[in-house]
Amino acid sequence: MIQLLERAAAASPYHPAVITSEASASYQELLADARRIAAALRRRQITRFAVAERDAAWILKLLCGAALAGAEPCQYQADIAPDELAAEAGALGHRIVVTRRSDLTGLELLSPDQLTAEQPGPPVAASGTQPLMIRTTGTTGAPKAARHDWERLGHTVAGVMPRPDQRWLLAYGPHQFAGIQVLLHVLAAQATLIAPFPRQPADGLTALLSERVTCLSATPTYWRFLLAEARSRGVTLPPLEQITLGGEASPADLLDELRAAFPDARISHVYASTEFGSIVSVGDGRPGFPMSALFSESNPTANLRAVDGELWVRAPAGMLGYAGEPEDGPTGDADGEWRATGDLVEIVDDRVVISGRDSEVINVGGVKVHPLPVEDRIAALPRVATARVFGRPNPLTGAIVAAEVVPATGVAASDHDELRQEIQTAVADLPRASQPRVVSFVDAIETRGEKTVRGIEQ
Repeated sequence: MIQLLERAAAASPYHPAVITSEASASYQELLADARRIAAALRRRQITRFAVAERDAAWILKLLCGAALAGAEPCQYQADIAPDELAAEAGALGHRIVVTRRSDLTGLELLSPDQLTAEQPGPPVAASGTQPLMIRTTGTTGAPKAARHDWERLGHTVAGVMPRPDQRWLLAYGPHQFAGIQVLLHVLAAQATLIAPFPRQPADGLTALLSERVTCLSATPTYWRFLLAEARSRGVTLPPLEQITLGGEASPADLLDELRAAFPDARISHVYASTEFGSIVSVGDGRPGFPMSALFSESNPTANLRAVDGELWVRAPAGMLGYAGEPEDGPTGDADGEWRATGDLVEIVDDRVVISGRDSEVINVGGVKVHPLPVEDRIAALPRVATARVFGRPNPLTGAIVAAEVVPATGVAASDHDELRQEIQTAVADLPRASQPRVVSFVDAIETRGEKTVRGIEQ
């Protein structure tokens, strides 16, 4: 991390590294503050700390400064509730929180201004150990924390060439693994990060229209909302050079819609996770990935395999282990170790297609229903902006399938009965247990970490 920043600052010291809702900073300015932060962390003997910060410029300075000092940072969502932060930070042993918030109690608070106010002293080499802790989004259960190393994570951008003309929009939270990957890519490309806050699709669209964004990586859920917001505003979308999807399966109808909206863009979708890192990237415009990407006798170096309908991976750039594991405990890739991902897959023709998470499966009277294929049918309808399919407890069958639907712009409440019939027709050929028994029309669907929340409603 720090080496990427040093390289970019040496090549283009005055090039804008990050533009946020608060200000902008050049690569030279980022590096100067990162060095001050590293010196302050060393003087204060801080080896690990939590971060609760909304501004991406401050986050970059803190992450790079921590890497230089060999300290382990762990980001929390910028607007996390105070009691939630206190509980989770306590569980992970985070006593110090670097933040500009004033509503947090029960923890030792340290403003980033206090760290940059100190003089850096003589230049020092980066520590041999550059740890980082990344919390999972908790989309399918309680959040965990994965121990990573910046040097290993940096392998994923080792081949990135300088592209100072690129302007990447930060749609993921920088506390997420996918957000960290965007930060690394921007530094490696010596590009510019556009980072509005809040990081909602409506804010992303505003940035697309005003900040000359050329590249955008986001979840399929985020992309659906961004496209729906553009239709609602009646705006013409500017051209993009690169579109990346990750975090969820990328359905065919969304890929088609993105191709129509951004005909000159390269569209790719990435399979990655907080624990396993980035495993495979596909740019052929089709859902899933080719069977040739699976481990086999003819492809022994592949890091993916399908075992009884579940995707297994081995991760050369994955985590060192979960927080709380002994330092010499499981590493996720020792001896080429394979681990189950919890992602369910089907082989369709020559493709490996993700059908959902095992934790999302809905048991309807003994019949297992995967919500994602049902959701894709509904979301593909022209008068649907996006949809969420989930399980709702039922005293007779244990659960039933329910759907929340965000109608497309221009669909009035008086059209809901007709749209409900269109939805029933779209799923009519699915098994009876898979057909939604309840369809509700909502203004927004429930998301966590820019991903759609499925599974059984609590």
